[in-house]
Amino acid sequence: MDLFNVYPLYDVTPVKALGAYIWDENNTKYLDLYGGHGVISIGHTHPDYVKAISNQLNNIAFYSNSIQNPLQKEVAEKLGKLSGCEKYNLFLCNSGAEANENALKLASFITGKSRVVAFKNSFHGRTSAAVAVTDNKSISAPINLQQRVTFLPLNNIELLIHELGKGDVAAVIIEGIQGVGGLDEGTTKFFKKLKKVCKKKEVILILDEIQSGYGRSGKFFAFQYHDIKPDIITTAKGMANGFPIGGVLISKKHKAKFGMLGTTFGGSHLACAAAISVLDIIENENLINNVNEISAYFLEQIKTVPKIKKVKGKGLMLGVEFDFEVGDIRKKLIFEKHIFTGGSNNKNLLRILPPLTFTKLQVDDFIIALKEVLADE
Repeated sequence: MDLFNVYPLYDVTPVKALGAYIWDENNTKYLDLYGGHGVISIGHTHPDYVKAISNQLNNIAFYSNSIQNPLQKEVAEKLGKLSGCEKYNLFLCNSGAEANENALKLASFITGKSRVVAFKNSFHGRTSAAVAVTDNKSISAPINLQQRVTFLPLNNIELLIHELGKGDVAAVIIEGIQGVGGLDEGTTKFFKKLKKVCKKKEVILILDEIQSGYGRSGKFFAFQYHDIKPDIITTAKGMANGFPIGGVLISKKHKAKFGMLGTTFGGSHLACAAAISVLDIIENENLINNVNEISAYFLEQIKTVPKIKKVKGKGLMLGVEFDFEVGDIRKKLIFEKHIFTGGSNNKNLLRILPPLTFTKLQVDDFIIALKEVLADE
């Protein structure tokens, strides 16, 4: 049997990782400024994380959600405390796409409506409703296009008011900071008006923090820059440092009913042990403070690099934009300088998503390498 060939692959085979570094099968060392799509939050193979998972594996790894699992409550309590979202309830699942599926389903249950408003260049996942609210027709099959979705430009509140005024919208879904789309984001003025009109029209506001959450933006969730409270928050990537997990944070004003949502594997003992470890490490090592310190340093140092048009994003969720496509630069960074970076729908943008443990010396290494690659262009 062969693999179903849906991924264009770089010819690199990682076999070991530690902190912000990866080694391939030839023992070549790479600096990781991408974290596997922003998944690696506390650094690769953090010793406390490895210990927590190993200890849990020696006890019980999985049983169904038909029994008591105190680890789920511990995740909810620690997440609420660290994020400042105590006035939410938590539903655990397996991935970001699944988190968005459940958020959209819940919004439809609550409102009795089905149309969704999303935004240009959005990315919310590859499953049924999640891919329907993703602004990329090339990854939507005909079965996904049955969903009723309207895509609007970011920061145009008049168009949003017009659409919500039609009375048939169940939810507005928006990323705290766009990831795959290229690091664009709503302004504080837009987010505040968005929340106000959603409340007035009884539309559920879903904040997709799957990539921008868990401290990556310099706050626990990126929407917290705008002093609003969404109805639903979705999270996943940085939540368990590579162990599959997703979460839906639901305002306590929305009441649960048995059977409303469900999952086989979501919230397993092993997934919860991984998630608890990540929360503990973020808190104990003051990683959100580190994100802000390293982000400020990065933004100063990147000014010394020629040919850059602008830097987008916040914290350690950044996009370095040029006036030309960066595909060749990414390849040279990987194969000549042994540094991983990310791409996006914006072909002129390098996406920077290192672990939250990133250091100034590692920033310096990247800046030197980028200057050398650009000098060859």
